[in-house]
Amino acid sequence: MGKESLVKGKVGERELAAELRRLFGIEARRGVQYCGGTDSPDVVTDIPGIHCEVKRTERLSLYPAMKQAIGDAGDKVPIVFHRQNREDWLVVVRLNDLSDLIKNFSNLKRNDGE
Repeated sequence: MGKESLVKGKVGERELAAELRRLFGIEARRGVQYCGGTDSPDVVTDIPGIHCEVKRTERLSLYPAMKQAIGDAGDKVPIVFHRQNREDWLVVVRLNDLSDLIKNFSNLKRNDGE
């Protein structure tokens, strides 16, 4: 992976963390990057039980990205966040995980007093 691609990935992770803070009033920050796994999501959030995989690229290979998220998620819900240049963020989650994701959001403790 080239330096430009790595920088774009880091910027994308910080950008997504900022969006999650703005949208949900939660703590979110770029994760500590190891070599994948439950201890190193791309973005760490206060949303319980999720694993964030961030892809900031023009061409996303969706199924390989989701397989990476699944492999790294452990018992957490794997979520792929994707954005192309000049486009909105998209969120990809397996349909079978959707009910767990909704439950995790309902258990969310917001920082804005709600």
